[in-house]
Amino acid sequence: MKIVVLDGYALNPGDLSWEELEKLGPTAIYDRTPQELIVERATGVQAVLTNKVPLGKDTLQGLAELRYIGVLATGYDMIDTSAARESGITVTNVPTYGTDSVAQHTIALLLELCHRAGMHNDAVHSGEWSRSKDWCFWKSPLIELAGKTFGVIGFGRIGQRVAEIVHALGMHILAHNASHKEPPVYEEFVWATTEEILMAADVVSLHCPLTPETRGLINAERLRLMKPSAFLINTARGALIVEQELADALNQGKLAGAALDVLSSEPPSPDNPLLKAKNCIITPHLAWATREARARLMRAAIDNLAAFLKGEPQNVVNP
Repeated sequence: MKIVVLDGYALNPGDLSWEELEKLGPTAIYDRTPQELIVERATGVQAVLTNKVPLGKDTLQGLAELRYIGVLATGYDMIDTSAARESGITVTNVPTYGTDSVAQHTIALLLELCHRAGMHNDAVHSGEWSRSKDWCFWKSPLIELAGKTFGVIGFGRIGQRVAEIVHALGMHILAHNASHKEPPVYEEFVWATTEEILMAADVVSLHCPLTPETRGLINAERLRLMKPSAFLINTARGALIVEQELADALNQGKLAGAALDVLSSEPPSPDNPLLKAKNCIITPHLAWATREARARLMRAAIDNLAAFLKGEPQNVVNP
């Protein structure tokens, strides 16, 4: 089986090895693949691995020999799974590799909103502390989380892990999920609707998948439900938020702050309104990218392909 990796650089910029994948068949690995080169590079190939390179219906129709698509991520919205199914192409993803890393980054964003450690570090290095008349100073409100309410929208593996951590910080947990699972054992937990979470929470964190129902979930109408003192965190998918409407809420002081690891278009256009919005922290979609998480992702992606070759496909998203 011929294998091609269309955009391997994000997963492996050089600190991991593709050796185990190459044992499964002749393999071509590209750091990046522009849209116009997808068909050329994947023609005559039976297995394609992709992280963010889109494979839509028209592209798939031009790849007659393709039988397998391995998504190097959990989200697979860049694949037309219905068209793949119609063409007899199996699509798999990797659902669990980044739970701890994404949860950890969510907490990093939360603590940055509360303490602005980066801003204060910059102030110290620019000489503000040396020039200060006092033995300490702060440039933004400092916020204690204990006793406050944390709302989780999307209570899957990552949402649950985040809730465990913020519960350890002394926060009360409200959670919404498409289907209710067994609730956590700690007492400070309540199932709630999205609207109830937005109205009550001091911090709202998004961990739900991007679907037609969740696209634009956070819009002007729902932002108006939130406390002006509240924070919004998104480490899930950028398109869950109507970005101009979030920027407006931040700029008008209707929301205390936002911290985002994802945007609707990545890399963002220079005119994305959130890039200049007040009190908006943005990191470049790196929550998943610890070396430990990337190593798990690579191992699981290779295992997925090996299982397919044995006739025992696993983690199939288009059965």
